[in-house]
Amino acid sequence: MCLVVIAYEHHPRYRLVLAANRDEFHQRPTQHAQWWQDQPALLAGRDLEAGGTWLGVTKNGRLALVTNFREPGKRAAGKRSRGELVSNFLIDDRPAAKFAAELSKEIDNYSGFNLLIFDGEEFLYLCNRGDYQQSLQPGIHGLSNHRLDTPWPKVEKTRQQFADQLASDDIDQNKLFSIIGDKRPFNDKVLPDTGIGHELEKLLSAPFVIGREYGTRCSTLVLWDQAGDIHFTERSFSSSGEMEQEHSFNIRLD
Repeated sequence: MCLVVIAYEHHPRYRLVLAANRDEFHQRPTQHAQWWQDQPALLAGRDLEAGGTWLGVTKNGRLALVTNFREPGKRAAGKRSRGELVSNFLIDDRPAAKFAAELSKEIDNYSGFNLLIFDGEEFLYLCNRGDYQQSLQPGIHGLSNHRLDTPWPKVEKTRQQFADQLASDDIDQNKLFSIIGDKRPFNDKVLPDTGIGHELEKLLSAPFVIGREYGTRCSTLVLWDQAGDIHFTERSFSSSGEMEQEHSFNIRLD
């Protein structure tokens, strides 16, 4: 994932409202969100190159997602796939804190990552660059390719728009998708300098990225209501930003 907005314990009807974009190279083989044949309780898309995933949920009430930590010039040769962090947590049955404690012993085996894990009771943010672990506090949070709530323009804009939409008891899913579907890059004056050059900085500044080789491959919305049901919708897109498929699931937690 490269843009995530989360409302945690913020809305009267939903414990969790999450909207996210996965940005990736268009040529990387991917399977759309579905129940995994080898892990029937796990719902997620799948990276067919490395076998992991970027965002998923389970029937027993676990959720996880990962974003890369932007580090220009650092090579990932020999590192393990960050997607396995998500799938490993989802198929695990340990509390989030115990999973995090074990992961802390091997974080150097991965390139820079941001990992969010929720076991139904505790929501943790983990990063192997800088502060490693913190509990997610109730409220609205944003995450891209730096630390949680780093005020990049697209993070700040989507957080504010998210807050405006969640001010109502009724949530319009199409409006939430439209927030993270904004294809407009930001003005040069407000672009962050993350060391990737102006042209790429501009391209990646939009919430929804359109590029010939790299861009937003899918958008996902997760609504986890107070009754214990999860509504999961994934929309997949072409390299030109046109929606190709939508897959929706309603899950009653075990």
